[in-house]
Amino acid sequence: MSLPLPPLFAALRQSLRSGYSWRSLRNDLGAGLTVGIVAIPLAMALAIAVGVAPQHGLYTVLVAAPLIALTGGSRFNVSGPTAAFVVILLPITQQFGLGGLLLCTMMAGTILIAMGLARFGRLIQFIPYPVTLGFTAGIGIVIATLQVKDLLGLQLAHPPQNYVEQIGLLARALPGAHLGDALVALACLGVLLAWPRLVPKVPGHLVALAVGALLGLALERMGLPVATLGERFTYELDGVVHPGIPPLLPSFAWPWQLPGASGAPLVLSFELVRQLLAPAFAIAMLGAIESLLCAVVSDGMAGTRHDPNAELLGQGLGNLVAPLFGGITATAAIARSAANVRAGAVSPIASVIHAGVVLLAMLLLAPLFSYLPMAALAALLLMVAWNMSEARHVAHTLRIAPRNDVLVLLTCLVLTVLFDMVLAVGVGLLLAAGLFIKRMSDLTDALPLPPRFHQALDGLPEQVMPYVIRGPLFFGVAEKALSVLRRLNPQVKVVIVEISAVPLLDMTALAAIENLLADYRRQGIGLVLVGTTSRVRLKLRRAGILREEGRLAYVRDLEQARAKALRWLEPQSN
Repeated sequence: MSLPLPPLFAALRQSLRSGYSWRSLRNDLGAGLTVGIVAIPLAMALAIAVGVAPQHGLYTVLVAAPLIALTGGSRFNVSGPTAAFVVILLPITQQFGLGGLLLCTMMAGTILIAMGLARFGRLIQFIPYPVTLGFTAGIGIVIATLQVKDLLGLQLAHPPQNYVEQIGLLARALPGAHLGDALVALACLGVLLAWPRLVPKVPGHLVALAVGALLGLALERMGLPVATLGERFTYELDGVVHPGIPPLLPSFAWPWQLPGASGAPLVLSFELVRQLLAPAFAIAMLGAIESLLCAVVSDGMAGTRHDPNAELLGQGLGNLVAPLFGGITATAAIARSAANVRAGAVSPIASVIHAGVVLLAMLLLAPLFSYLPMAALAALLLMVAWNMSEARHVAHTLRIAPRNDVLVLLTCLVLTVLFDMVLAVGVGLLLAAGLFIKRMSDLTDALPLPPRFHQALDGLPEQVMPYVIRGPLFFGVAEKALSVLRRLNPQVKVVIVEISAVPLLDMTALAAIENLLADYRRQGIGLVLVGTTSRVRLKLRRAGILREEGRLAYVRDLEQARAKALRWLEPQSN
């Protein structure tokens, strides 16, 4: 039997099959232009947030976005750097440098490809909503805190190692705040808040950055210094150092040829790969979650359907190739994808065009980017963090959600802020799984059946004891439910158990039933199982729990159970 081919180019093929016309191309051009303009400052700001030069964010869009769009499974997903990765990527950059970050991204891309080939796309649906909401809200808080430094032009004594230390460093640095940076940040935030309500068709963050740049120049002339992108980042060309970002296409380089945390080229080794494996897995899982959630949102807006496995493959290929050209981690961005749908996109071509817009801007406008104030970019990311945190939705969930879900949400949020997202998601999933098991165990019970339950139980001799078990029998509940069947009077010789409401058994339950039968055999007690479903009966037989006259019987209903029990009692009465 031949293996199924990987579902590459699924979204592109689906778009072409549904009919692609000149009108479709015009729609994609308009959408790509709109989203491309939105992506330019975000890509640079997010690259700065993860500790690398801003051009690496643009390189990510240039390489990963079109590759993911063409090979993936969603028509409307627009990929690039996203805020969700900041809390994972920044520690990697601080510990392993640019080379380590790009190598880790390639490893994550490989994991995503493996997930797509293994058709794990649907498994993402099993991540509980409180876990997702908790860690995204926590990421929003972390990103917002990271922006305080540039919002106020603060100088920290040293890079913080954790969130608590970061708060302390910011508090001690507050007396050194710069008025110019604070005024620029305040003006940009005002525009970001007011502009969408006044002129919703024009992206507000572009106006905010323009206002910030003009205000920064004016304040500089007034003697109030304002930190700019050109002052923070430089590049060398033909032996001359220039401010800002290079107006050049990215060049190919292996990640281990790039500088590590010490500035020296990274040394590729098994130990390095081992250290990067855990964060690479975290990147892959977060990328899968965010991309597939984004595809679901886009489908809801456009009335389409995506291929989750193809989307994982596309995301994997994009993250495998982009680091070879200086691109950092990419995933589908919900805000940009939603803007893509609202702008009238009809196919993945729109995402390719958006990458072309970023390319033209980088080649033609790079010198102007050096005048962007760092406080303006920080204000932009602060709004991204606010939208990502979904504060209103979190507050609403805390009011209406069951207590256990609130516990999971708050645990994930606090762990994400104080430690990291990997720990938060792991603990959140374990906590959610444990609470789910408890809920399911509460649904399972074993009770004696009263004679009024069914006429077949009326007048049964004292040697026959009827019970009913309702709910799934699995680890954590099987022993508790079956222990009721052990508390018998000495005169009981036959136990009838109605289990038609038991939908499944796991290995723990099978082992518990075997132990129960062994105890009954020593005590000379027979067991009659009533109404077993075909699935449950098959599992019992595969486990070797077979019919045995006088010991174990399977019957359809309580009338047959009564007859069987009375027949087993006859030899004892004689």
